Amino acid sequence: MPQFIRKYPFLWALLAIVAAGPSLRAQDHSGVYPPMDIQNGALLYGANCAQCHGATGDGVPGVDLKAGIRRVSTDQQLAQLVTNGIPGTAMPATPFALPEVSALVAYLRSMRDFNAPAVMVGDAARGRSLFEGQGACLSCHRVQAKGSRVAPDLSDIGAVRAADALWRSMLDPTSAMRPINRPVKIVTRDGRTINGRRLNEDTYSLQIIDDHERLLSLMKSDLREFTVVKISPMPSYKDKLTPQEIADVVSYLVSLKGVI
Repeated sequence: MPQFIRKYPFLWALLAIVAAGPSLRAQDHSGVYPPMDIQNGALLYGANCAQCHGATGDGVPGVDLKAGIRRVSTDQQLAQLVTNGIPGTAMPATPFALPEVSALVAYLRSMRDFNAPAVMVGDAARGRSLFEGQGACLSCHRVQAKGSRVAPDLSDIGAVRAADALWRSMLDPTSAMRPINRPVKIVTRDGRTINGRRLNEDTYSLQIIDDHERLLSLMKSDLREFTVVKISPMPSYKDKLTPQEIADVVSYLVSLKGVI
């Protein structure tokens, strides 16, 4: 036995685990994890991560864990981030044991769909036809380079939102609308009225895309009125499509993962 193993016996156990089978060291994100790992990871997340990131993963501004972690692509990189933290940020290093890191990675990769209610299975090809045809969704939304920019781009919606959330959006758009997607009504000091949706906002300025698809940057000091509308302009499809047709559209939306 090498001298360093005799000096640090816990390394022998670690090496044995690595040699016994697949590990985080070489595993890319496959999207399939043991249910027990996901459950244990959820408990570890609640005890160690939820205080900052929130129960739904969007507690840190600009970070949405359900939508994916852009800093990493493989499970090995994610495990290193969880263990080592991010220098220069509030993300601390945490000395998790290897099984704990594996469980946390499994949960973070599965977080979007964790405990999500099951929804009716549909046909994505039929859903695309409905989306582009009868549903007239491209009159507001955009997928890849096709459609309007008035409403949020849906090119990667399947990587961001779970099927049950998309189903709710189809039936009751207002209840499922995210704050950043709420439309705004603006009246400038010279009396112009502008309707659109926010792209960015800070203390002094506002960037929107208006209902004519124009990108506008406005100083808040030049506005007389700025109202965030809490009712979605998107119509409900509850009485416009059958449940099977809604399932088809949802299946199509789930298939949209952006550029791979």
